[in-house]
Amino acid sequence: MTEPGFERCEGPLSLDADVVVVGSGAGGAACADRLALAGVGVLVLELGERELPASFTQREEEMIPRLFQEGGGRATVDAAITVLQGKGVGGSTLHNLNLCKRVSETLVARWAVIQRLPGLADRLEEHYRAVEQDLGVHVVPDARHSEHNQVFRRGAQKLGWSNGPLQHNRQGCLGSGYCFLGCAYDAKQNAAKVLLPRAVDHGARVLSNVRVERIRHRLGAATGVDGRSAEGHRVQVRAKHVVLAASATGSAALVLASGLRDRHHQAGEGLHLHPAVTVGGVMTSQVRAWEGIPQSWECTEHLHPTDPERNVWLVPAFGHPVAAAAMVPGFGAEHSGLMAHYPRMAACVAMLHDHSSGRVSARRDGTPRIHYRLGNADLASVSRGMAHAAKLLLAAGAQRVVAPTARPLVVRTLAEADTLRTVRSRRLDPALAAAHPMGGLRMAGDPRLGAVDPSGRYHGAKRLWVADGSLMPSSTGGPPQLTIYALGRLVGSELAAAI
Repeated sequence: MTEPGFERCEGPLSLDADVVVVGSGAGGAACADRLALAGVGVLVLELGERELPASFTQREEEMIPRLFQEGGGRATVDAAITVLQGKGVGGSTLHNLNLCKRVSETLVARWAVIQRLPGLADRLEEHYRAVEQDLGVHVVPDARHSEHNQVFRRGAQKLGWSNGPLQHNRQGCLGSGYCFLGCAYDAKQNAAKVLLPRAVDHGARVLSNVRVERIRHRLGAATGVDGRSAEGHRVQVRAKHVVLAASATGSAALVLASGLRDRHHQAGEGLHLHPAVTVGGVMTSQVRAWEGIPQSWECTEHLHPTDPERNVWLVPAFGHPVAAAAMVPGFGAEHSGLMAHYPRMAACVAMLHDHSSGRVSARRDGTPRIHYRLGNADLASVSRGMAHAAKLLLAAGAQRVVAPTARPLVVRTLAEADTLRTVRSRRLDPALAAAHPMGGLRMAGDPRLGAVDPSGRYHGAKRLWVADGSLMPSSTGGPPQLTIYALGRLVGSELAAAI
């Protein structure tokens, strides 16, 4: 689909722009929006296609390849953790579940000290507020919590654990439950619906179907980018400034593939993923967990912004049939027996606020390779997380709970659930997934501590900026979407003032 300002790359192109933004997700869209509103000539390049609500079929086998990089099969180099990253005009805001949560003030204060970022809290506050207003962020009303979320809520409250509603950026939601496959009802107030159209209205151009492979640079300054369309057509863009917003894996990979100066070897370092394990429970009555708003309640009992012994965030999670079948452990009759209870299943995700970190490297074509292994402390947290999730589901009334270990472990009582703490978590067992890459080009006032300065400029090259989750000095311990929007807006404002 094309309309003025939104184009698809159909052949070889040679273009000029004041600023080229690589990536159209939360950070790239927020940055482009600020630049366009300031009268700067902006060209946004996007790897995926422009998908409109009418094209979202709500079929997993069709939408997952269209909305996820590598068809949803991206993983760490050892294949131990599936890493879900979006593509398409709007990036991961097309498929995410609309959770909007700020980073805790305690963690922001720690970033400011460790990374030498004075005034970070006040700067973020300004941009958080603006983004929350633009996207219509609000607490999910009581009447909109699905039965699955109510199950989760009951379990947390029965245990006396800290819990509460989440904030979302959705309006006019019908509760179809298909958020993960793109909203066919156009209820997501996201980058694709709000920020990119506004940027286009103010003169920005968005070009889809372009994979950027290299950053062009000369005499220590970025001069543009080179890439190709999916059909192999060459695309060259000459620009006065380059903004990387290709995700916490993609942006670092481009820096590394382009041979840019990196005196202190910071590019690609400090990658965090929020690895998560999903525990399932069979309830006594139907839950129909695939219906309604997918995630509207959280449990923070076992989560602290900086304590590595309390780094587990609990949230409800569920999948449509294919995704659910992939998450349910076991083989053959054992697996089909569990899937027979699909309407009665509930699920809880234990997501790690990971203190382990990995790194990004680059293939020759500029695509990322993700090197990441959990340290012993975080591996112990995986086991604790399974125990916490099992207890919550049992407290909510589950007949039995299944942990996704190689040999599925079934627990039926709180005492049995506690034994999951002693399970030895290891590589590939249990199955882990991640949807929140962060870091790789960390923000720091000292180039020895991070690749990017407090305004978003890359330390090793002039006229190169970063405006995505790469900037985060650590994991956030919660959904990073809102912070990525805020950081993108911050960098866009700084760049607009510098031009």
